This record gives sequence, structure tokens and C-alpha cells, in this order.
Amino acid sequence: MSRPAELRPEGFDPVRTKEIEDSLRKNKRFHRTLFSRFAKAINSYELIQPGDKIAVCISGGKDSMLMAKLFQELRRHDKFPFELVFLVMDPGYLPANRQLIEENARTMGVPVQIFESTIFDAVYEVDKSPCYLCARMRRGYLYAKAKELGCNKIALGHHYDDVIETILMGMLYGAQIQTMMPKLHSSNFEGMELIRPMYLIREDDVKAWRDANGLRFLQCACRFTEANQHCREDGSSDSKRMEIKQLIADMKKNNPYVEGNIFKSVENVNLRTIIAYKQDGQVHHFLDQYDNM
Repeated sequence: MSRPAELRPEGFDPVRTKEIEDSLRKNKRFHRTLFSRFAKAINSYELIQPGDKIAVCISGGKDSMLMAKLFQELRRHDKFPFELVFLVMDPGYLPANRQLIEENARTMGVPVQIFESTIFDAVYEVDKSPCYLCARMRRGYLYAKAKELGCNKIALGHHYDDVIETILMGMLYGAQIQTMMPKLHSSNFEGMELIRPMYLIREDDVKAWRDANGLRFLQCACRFTEANQHCREDGSSDSKRMEIKQLIADMKKNNPYVEGNIFKSVENVNLRTIIAYKQDGQVHHFLDQYDNM
């Protein structure tokens, strides 16, 4: 039984789209650093099973747009049956930002489904942790829409650099050791799961692919930073995450393995050398078992 032809958005340019797809198929560097690592994360962490229907969540930035193309490429290989929905939530973008997302989707041959919310209006007047609240609300809306469309998973475009930055941010600013997991069961939406198939992909490789294809993606669409002339590419301005990025870059000058060591540190946890840890809300202290060791 043949697989149905891949859907394309109305008005897409087949020549331009093929150029972008060929950069992932025929360019040895991008095939190795992007598609191969994408496939490796999916296999290593068992992110996809036959019969899954996955909502590929697209914010309009470089990471999520690349993720959409990598999913299309994986689907083309047809190793096992699964379905894709390319989901864009408009939380209140300016018209120019939404137009850029729609134009990029056509250019890249990604058939997006756009739905609207009023999240930006809801959090704009919030003084305490508006970015955290916005992220929580966005994820909730995505889960709800994905479930409505019959999906059992949502895919987010967090990459390797996000993971190691999160580890350090937790330690230095949150006084905790934790990581951004490659997959999570939703605690609020029964039967739904979050997956991160870009987990092993480096941000510099995403940027290199973007630049090689002459693509321009949404950088900073939040109302808190649209008017900020110092807004950086990831939407932050003098943020803790930018401080962590710089810290890692500085450490890498003396130790080229520092990024890999940070990543592996949460895989090599020795509980016998931990003062205390939490599991399912319960605190376990080393003194609890100390006399029995």
C-alpha cells in the first residue's frame, strides 16, 4: 500500500522548497548534524511509536521551522506509520510577524494550521514572571488544540543548547539540579505527551542551515521585547539565559568538552554522593540510609 503524497501549503514554490529539502538530504554537513541527530534522538529516547499523531508546534523561529522540515523528511523515509499536524498558535502577533510565519511556511512547503488565542493580552499587564506565565499558557493552549485534532503528542523545538543552559540555570539561579527532559507525560491532559526531537541538535548548526538557505525567521515577537532595541535573537534582553550562554562560551575557551560534560552530568548522577533528592514530591536524605550502607 503506497503512502499518500505529502501535503503542501497553497501557493508554495516547488523549486525553492526542493532547494531547502535538498540541503537536508544532499548536504553532508547538514544531513549529519541535523537529520541524523534528529533521528538519533527519536530512536534513543523512543519519542515516536507507530500510530502516533503528532502536533508539530511551530512558533515561527528557526528551531521550530527546522523541526517541521525534519519531521517531513522523517515521514518521507516511511519507516513506520505516523501522522503529522503542523500547528501554529497566534497568541496576538503583530500582523507583520504572522505574515512572516505564513510566508516561511509556504517557502518551506509546510502546511501549517493556525489558530488564535489572546495570551499576549492576558499577560501583558502581569508584573511578576510574565514570561513564565506566557510559556505555561501557550503550552496549555497547544495541548488543548492538539488533543482536539486527535493528536496524542506535541513536539517542541528545544535543542541541545537549551538543555545544557537549563541545567546550569537550575543550579545557579534555582538551587536545584534538573534537566529539560526529552519527553514528558502531560499532567493536565490525559493521554498526551510532549516530545523534544531536536534534543541532540546544536544551535550553531541550526543557524548555519538557516544562513545557507538564506532564510529569515521570526526572532522576537513578544510585546515585552518588540520595542526593546537590545532584544536578542532568542527574544531575551540581558536575561539569565544570555548570561548562561556567555558563561558556557567563556568556559569552552579553556575546556572544549565543557558542553558535553554539562549534558552528561545529569546522566551520570551517583545517588550515594547526593545529600538529598526529590522523587514524586518526597524528599530522600542521605542520612535516611546512612547507617545501613
